[in-house]
Amino acid sequence: MEWHEILIRYGEISLKGRNRSLFVRKLKNNIKSAMLDLKSIQLHAERDRMFLVAESSDDLQQAIFRLPHVFGIQSFSPVAQCSADLESIQQKAVEVIGSAETEGKTFKVEVKRQDKDFPMVTSEIQREVGGYVLSKFPGLVVQMKKPDIVLLVDIRKEGAFLTSEVIKGAGGMPVGSNGNSLLMLSGGIDSPVAGYQMMKRGMSIDAIHFASPPYTSELAQRKVMDLTERLCSFGASVRLHVIPFTELQQAIVKQIPANLSMTTTRRMMLKVADLVREEIKANGLITGESLGQVASQTLESMTVINEVTSTPILRPLIAMDKLEIIAIAQQIGTYDISIRPYEDCCTIFTPSSPKTKPKLEKVHYYESFFDFNPLIEEAVRNRTVIEASELIEDVEAFDSLL
Repeated sequence: MEWHEILIRYGEISLKGRNRSLFVRKLKNNIKSAMLDLKSIQLHAERDRMFLVAESSDDLQQAIFRLPHVFGIQSFSPVAQCSADLESIQQKAVEVIGSAETEGKTFKVEVKRQDKDFPMVTSEIQREVGGYVLSKFPGLVVQMKKPDIVLLVDIRKEGAFLTSEVIKGAGGMPVGSNGNSLLMLSGGIDSPVAGYQMMKRGMSIDAIHFASPPYTSELAQRKVMDLTERLCSFGASVRLHVIPFTELQQAIVKQIPANLSMTTTRRMMLKVADLVREEIKANGLITGESLGQVASQTLESMTVINEVTSTPILRPLIAMDKLEIIAIAQQIGTYDISIRPYEDCCTIFTPSSPKTKPKLEKVHYYESFFDFNPLIEEAVRNRTVIEASELIEDVEAFDSLL
């Protein structure tokens, strides 16, 4: 089946009032970003829908493959075109319906007659087109309420446009329509899912990762780069900040009792992340924490760790269990990357019995014997920043070697 264009339906954007045009513009830009290498793609936005057209049928097929990953789209439909006369519409309707399974299915015809000069009224078009389709597909049954197949016929001045397939979109809000935050990306299963969830709510993100060479390997960093590149596929550019954390981590292990070292490690990470957040003018920090999952994610631990900053910390996974998080990771394509067996800096010095209910006064006491601030500032200053375009090029080059 050769398609002419794609009809894109908005999700929550349709509920917006006077700000709707801002959300539509952001969605349009995100779709363009997702289709950047498809040179023949063009977009035309209307109040409640958008049309994507392409001179190249290959580009249109690629667009159909990519659109389900762009937030802000409720659903979309590939659309076929023909001349605006009854015979052409009937023949094209048979082609469109024939591209799907019809045996034992129910259907109806809906007509939108934008061209008021068309010589038939809506009810006549529905009857004539529906009858012709039934004559070609005797296994179909007419049903007006909730049919399996809805054939949409849109008659415009420039021709008739038909579709019957509705493909589910990602929903949510266009990335970038709801502020920006810094995602603490460890390389595990949880944090990329947290980033995905916040992007779905319209938030643009940067990612920050803590590397401790030689204790952590280049393959561990490669994993994080692949996760960041995967997050870029959801209609956004995600920049990655890699923090050299070795000296800070060694100082923590040396100065802080083992059972409190994880608490201080998290506090130092949060201090570093907050400085980067301030520098890039982000509004908040995102973590993949789930209440009670590990020692540092008890309410008592998070309270002590949070004490180092007044910046809002967003935890979209806080009430989810591990199986729910894994299911989303598998769905969005990050799970197989996350389970690669390369350790991150949070696991290399994990104490055997970390405190699950640390006392703030004790943490303050042990931290008071060493000035961590110079190492924090040095780590921020010496970080490596990898732009989204570099990530994508690097991943493609890496894949070509496999």
